Amino acid sequence: MEPLLLTDIEAAVRSSWDADTTTPEYRSRWNPDNPARDQCGVTALVIHDLLGGELIRGEVLVDGERVDHHWWNRLGMGVEIDLTREQFEAHEHVVGGVVIERPAEIVRLRAEYELLRARVLERLRGRIRARGAVGAG
Repeated sequence: MEPLLLTDIEAAVRSSWDADTTTPEYRSRWNPDNPARDQCGVTALVIHDLLGGELIRGEVLVDGERVDHHWWNRLGMGVEIDLTREQFEAHEHVVGGVVIERPAEIVRLRAEYELLRARVLERLRGRIRARGAVGAG
C-alpha cells in the first residue's frame, strides 16, 4: 500500500470543505474565497483521526477581546499542523494554545465532522488508487 503524505492529507481536507462542513450558525457567511473559515474544529478532529497527537485550542481576539476559539493539532516533537489558520483577517489574532482532551463523544458539530471525515477518507482512497494506477505500468 502506498503511504499517505502530509500533502495528500492537506489536499484532501482542503478540497472537502464546503458550507455544509462549517459551523452551522456561521454557514450563511461561508465563502469559497475563504474556505477555511469556521472549519477549524472539525478539521482538527479529522486530522487527529488520521495522525493522532494532541488537539490544541487557542483564543481568537479582536481588539483584545475574545470573540471565538481556534483549534489545531500538535504532533510529536512539537510539530503543529493548522490547516485553517489563514481564515483570519488582519484584525483577528490567535493567542495561547492549550491541550484539550478529545471528547469521548462528539456532540457539537457531529454531522459536520462526520461529513468532512467521510469526504476526506474518500479523497485519500482516491489518491492512493490513482497513484497505484500510475505506478502499475
